[in-house]
Parts: sequence; structure tokens; C-alpha cells
Amino acid sequence: MKKLLLLVAVLVLTGATIWYFNRGGEEAVSPYRFVTLEQGDLEAVVSSTGTLDAVTTVQVGTQVSGIISHIYVDFNDNVRRGQIIARIDTTLLTSAVRDAEANVERNKAQLRQAQREHERLKGLYDKQFITEVEFNQAEYNLDIAVAATKSAEISLERARQNMSYATIYAPISGTVIERNVDVGQTVAASFSAPQLFLIADDLSRMEILASVDESDIGMIEDGQTARFTVQAYPDETFTGTVRQVRLQSTIQENVVNYTVVVDVNNEEGKLLPGMTATVDFLIETAQDVLKISNAALRFRPTEAMMAEARERMQRLREERMANTPDSLRQQRGQRGDGQDGSQRGQRGQGGFAGFSEQGSQGGQGGFGGFGNRGGQGNSDFTTLWYLDEEGNLTMAPARIGITDGTMTEVRSRRLEPGMQIIAGITQAGQSRSSNNPFQNNQQGGRRPGGF
Repeated sequence: MKKLLLLVAVLVLTGATIWYFNRGGEEAVSPYRFVTLEQGDLEAVVSSTGTLDAVTTVQVGTQVSGIISHIYVDFNDNVRRGQIIARIDTTLLTSAVRDAEANVERNKAQLRQAQREHERLKGLYDKQFITEVEFNQAEYNLDIAVAATKSAEISLERARQNMSYATIYAPISGTVIERNVDVGQTVAASFSAPQLFLIADDLSRMEILASVDESDIGMIEDGQTARFTVQAYPDETFTGTVRQVRLQSTIQENVVNYTVVVDVNNEEGKLLPGMTATVDFLIETAQDVLKISNAALRFRPTEAMMAEARERMQRLREERMANTPDSLRQQRGQRGDGQDGSQRGQRGQGGFAGFSEQGSQGGQGGFGGFGNRGGQGNSDFTTLWYLDEEGNLTMAPARIGITDGTMTEVRSRRLEPGMQIIAGITQAGQSRSSNNPFQNNQQGGRRPGGF
């Protein structure tokens, strides 16, 4: 009985060992690193940052100097146009008005005296009792008195106007977003009008002044949709519309930037002046398309992969030639296109569209002109590598569409959603080849660019 149990245990242990090693063989580490070909929407955007501000803001100052005696509004108060918002002490201004009034009275008295003297001398001049010089002097004195009276009246008007400037009115209806003075503070308007308040016209409509690099400004135009986020609401996305691309450029750290004005609707009042906005300008959209990680577009096959692809193509070509009837081969031979099958290979036959022996000599980037994006040739095409259902290395040429910087649209009849596309080589795969797929190929292969 013990021998029987021992035999059963040995058999179980042997079976478990065999199963374990077989499982390990099935789960051998793949030499490739894959990314999944996805289907969905894609957007090409230009990113920037800017500052939120009210569309119209007015700096409220003062024309006269003095001490602030009253302030009637505070931060965030809503004001109406013409509303009194502050007053300046009028003691000195009242004295200036009274002095101007007295000066007017004095000049009027002098004017009346000059008029009486002129009338008296005019009668004497008519009777030839005085000379013409004396009469001309009387006329001159009268003219001086008239001018002095006008000047005094203007000074009085100026003093009264300065008196009115002591009362500060709201120039527009809006919201007070800055108050720079307090009661008792002295303001001096000798050289420039000091800012007392800053009033925003309507905070339900705001604007973003975004700075866009010169390399991207050509893709921004009026009426374009813009999305942005602010740090106060990181999980919420707001929208706006490009209103203006300003022609004046600015240079910061040798980088040329242009200001783009984006109109924003702020009816909910969440957005506040001065907030920093991260803006994405929507350049182009694509819906329900195939998209792949840009890592797959940057991938470059190794020499071993190229050799495997060439061998498989040659094998498929030979099988096709062997299965072709003699009569058909003779007809093709008479047309001069296929005695050795090389021209058919150049037209994409043999299982690899666009592959040819001549194309393979051009570099590792692709076959027959379908290289990875960014090298010589048409940069709108690329080559994606994958393993077919039988585990054979296969490639598919694809046309490149828009990109969001991470994913890129690809179009090809060979591609389907869910396919695993080669994006790199693992260390297990690198041990089989001395070439690094991310290094430049000395034979002139293409290297992706722009991603």
C-alpha cells in the first residue's frame, strides 16, 4: 500500500513539473512591447496659458488734490453710472472759488471805471480839448479791463469746476474690483491722476489674453473654439471663442509670442478677474477613427525584423509563383512583368503592400516608400508592425491623420480596432539583436518626427 501511494505521489509530482514548464514556455516573455490600436474621437489642439480679465475696465481717478473725506463703495460693490462713490475735502477748493469770485468783482469794478474814463475823454476829444494820444490811452485801458474781467470769470469757472471734481462719480455701471484709497488719505494730482477705484463693466462677459508661440499662431483664427480650465475648478472645462489675434508681438527669453483674445461667457459668476487659464485652441477634430500611440510611429524595426520580413515575403512570392498556372505565367512573361516576380513584389504583391527588395535597401523605416513619419518621402505615411494570428511578423502601411500630441489618427484597410501594434523591443528582444530600435540607422532609415 505504501509503495502504491509513493508511486502515485511521484506521478503527480512529475505531471505538475511537466505542466509548470509547459506553462512557462507558453508564457514566455514577448520580445516586443505593444500598444493597442483604439477607435474613438481625436482632437488636434494648440495649448497656451493666459489671464482672465473683464472685457471693459475703467480706472477712476481724480482731477484735484486733497484729502479723501468720504468713501461710499467698497470692494465687489455694484455701482450705477453717475453714482457718487467718494468725496474729497473741499475746504481749499471752496477758498479758491471765493477768491476767484472776489477777483471777478474787482475786475468788474476796474472795467466800470475804465468805461467811465473812456466816455469822459471821448467828449473832450470830440471838442479837441485833449490830444489823440490821450484818447487812445483811454481806449487801451478799457480793452485791458474787459480782458481782465473775462480772465477773472474763466478763473472762477475753473475754480467751480475743480470744486465739482471733489465729488467722484462712477463713470460706468459695473462692479468695483479695486479700491486703492481710504478715508483721510491724501491724493496728489499734480503730475498724473491717481487711481482711486477700478470698475469692471460686466463680469458676466470676460476675456482671456492668451500668449501663443509664433510656431502655432498660424493655426489660430477668429471664431475658433477654445476650451480652458482654471485652478479653482480643476474638474470643470469652460469654453470660449477667439475674438482677435493681435498683430503686436512680444519677446520673452528670445521666444516670440502673440496675444490671442478669447471671449468667455461667465453668467454663473464662477470666473474671477486675474485667474490663470490653461487654454486649448481646437484646431481640428476627427470622430470615430483609428488612433495609435505615437510610440508606435516612432518605432523602427531592427535588422533581424527586416530580415524576417524579407524571408517571409520571398517565401510567399515563391508559393504564389508555384501556384500560378503555366499559361498565366507565360502571358505575364510576354508582357515583360514577372519572369522573376520582382516587379510584382514592388507593387505590393507577396503579402506586403509597398515592399520591394529595392525599398528594403533604403533603410529600416519601411518598404517601398512606406517609412515611418519624418524621413525622406511622404511624411503622411507610416509603417506599423504587428504579429498576425499565426505569430508571424507583419507590417501595414498607413496614412497619418491629425494628432493630439499623444495619439495619432491612422488609416489603413489592414488595421482593425484592438490590434496590438509593436511600439518597442523588450530587453528579451534586445538580447537577440545588437541594434537599438530607437537609435539612428547607419543605412539611411527614416525616423519619425513631429511627435
